[in-house]
Amino acid sequence: MSARASGLLLRDLPLPVTLALRYLRSTRRDAFASFLSAVAAGGIALGVTALVLSLAVISGFQEALRGELLGRTPQLLVDLPPGLGLRAAQAARQAVRRLPQVTGAQLQVQGGGWVVDQGKVHAVELIGFEGRVPRSFPGAAGAPEGLYVPASLAARWGLSPGRSLSLVSPRPTLTPLGPQPRVRTLPLAGTYRTGRAQEERERVALPRAVAETLLGGSERQIEVAAADLDAALAVAARLRSPGMLPPGSEVRTWQELNRPLLFALRLEKVMMFVAVSLIVLVASLALVADLALIISSKRAEIGMLATMGATPAALRHAFVLLGGLVTGSGILAGILLGVGGALVLDRYRLVPVPGRVYFLDYVPFLVKPLDLALVLLLTLGLALASALYAAQRAATLDPIEALRR
Repeated sequence: MSARASGLLLRDLPLPVTLALRYLRSTRRDAFASFLSAVAAGGIALGVTALVLSLAVISGFQEALRGELLGRTPQLLVDLPPGLGLRAAQAARQAVRRLPQVTGAQLQVQGGGWVVDQGKVHAVELIGFEGRVPRSFPGAAGAPEGLYVPASLAARWGLSPGRSLSLVSPRPTLTPLGPQPRVRTLPLAGTYRTGRAQEERERVALPRAVAETLLGGSERQIEVAAADLDAALAVAARLRSPGMLPPGSEVRTWQELNRPLLFALRLEKVMMFVAVSLIVLVASLALVADLALIISSKRAEIGMLATMGATPAALRHAFVLLGGLVTGSGILAGILLGVGGALVLDRYRLVPVPGRVYFLDYVPFLVKPLDLALVLLLTLGLALASALYAAQRAATLDPIEALRR
């Protein structure tokens, strides 16, 4: 486009837009102003890139960890009141099964115990189930009744299906010789996939009838499977309605079962966002210095515009728009670098980590639209606030004083 055509185009624009575009072009001839503009735009681009990448890596780890844990966590768990009889517990299970969006409901018994094999002892959480293996045991879900141990435990002890294992309960049995531990011996039916995230105590699945002889049947649970995680939350709301379950029952969702971990993940993300956003704050201060320098160098011109009828609001809008143009270039570059870098790093797994130490062997990156929106809002808010502060100086200039200097 020729200079004449460019001038005609600027002439048709509102005064604030014309001034912003003119001063943006004029900074190219001022080396120091151009340097400050580049520093401000580059700092904003760096801050946006750092924010996008840091939130993407935390989101990637969170999604991987959530998937790892939720695969072994019941979607819904109903703790029945202590002392509830077997018939009443079975009636409650049938009532749960009749609810819409419920795909399965199992009566269970849970408690601590030990697995013993040829002098080796390992503390576990005993889960007594009926029917098929619950979905919270990946790799064995849907298998027939039997004894199922973690695949990692089977590998350490060299266990294979058919091997007899002893299960010991901390609840003793009174005998003429005094209290004796309750012991049951069962053949190993199979193993389930434990995943790479460490559990507090490994779980062992066994038939409910055997588990009740070890743990007693006074405290029973119902594990509920729904169509998906959102459906599980809707089913939990129905189960909490009066008269749906026996009095004293407690309904816990997958969110409540993992509440400490989910809170820690959210807190980690918030603190990372606050820490990295300081880069954007420093870049916004550089934007103030850049606009202040332009205002100082164009002082006489601003005074002349004011005497010719330019209102303080128009001058303020012009410099806010100028700050927005510098900010926009930095945001655009930062978004392209951040999102593009996250996609490439995740697609080709360019950041490996020791697989024996972590539950993943590479660093995952996941860019969420909500995270991207928060980055844009924060950057725009800080940068435009800085531009408004600097633009206020141009709006309050005394035209007579400006023309004298």
